[in-house]
Amino acid sequence: MRFLWLFCAVSAMAGPITYNVTMSTASISGTMGSFDFNFNPGPLVTQAASLQVLDFTSDGALAGNCPCGTGDVSGQLPGTVTFDNGTGFNDYFDGFTYGATISFAVTFAGPALSSPDGVSTSGSTFAFSMFSDAAGTMPVLTANTTDGFAFTIDVNLDGSTTVTNFSSDTTVAAGAPTGSSTPEPASLVLTSTALGYIALTRIRKIKGDVTIVK
Repeated sequence: MRFLWLFCAVSAMAGPITYNVTMSTASISGTMGSFDFNFNPGPLVTQAASLQVLDFTSDGALAGNCPCGTGDVSGQLPGTVTFDNGTGFNDYFDGFTYGATISFAVTFAGPALSSPDGVSTSGSTFAFSMFSDAAGTMPVLTANTTDGFAFTIDVNLDGSTTVTNFSSDTTVAAGAPTGSSTPEPASLVLTSTALGYIALTRIRKIKGDVTIVK
């Protein structure tokens, strides 16, 4: 019974959740605009979570008017940018001259995903927006003209994630970061389960007999 419990627990903590994002921006190529990443907690009690934007690639040009982050944000594109949801507003904004494509990966981690507490009453939301102006006031390539989101990814109370795509020019697909050496979740489950089983299985000697205690 202990073995089964361990397997279920490790399965729930199989590792980060990653999405690979690809956007076709050919229709606005040459536009001197901007884009925005944000990762914010809900209005009520929110469990800790973090994410990384990595593997950023584009034939466009970053303005690099940094520091670009507000709140719990560190790093700078095209390198890795890390977000936590510890403050109410966590944002990364930069000017950008669009080319034909943009691609990057988003990897979520933290207790909200690996071990939901069952007490929190709000999740967290990651959003990405593109604008055709440097000030970030004119959304582009999205049907969501109110907020300008190209897509959002919600971290739900049960540790799952939900993608909402507002752009026909954007593809958001589950997978591992490009070029990442992070083990696949299944491999992590098997490895962690085996190690945990060994740790929980004790061998003791009673009256000259070897007894396996589980």
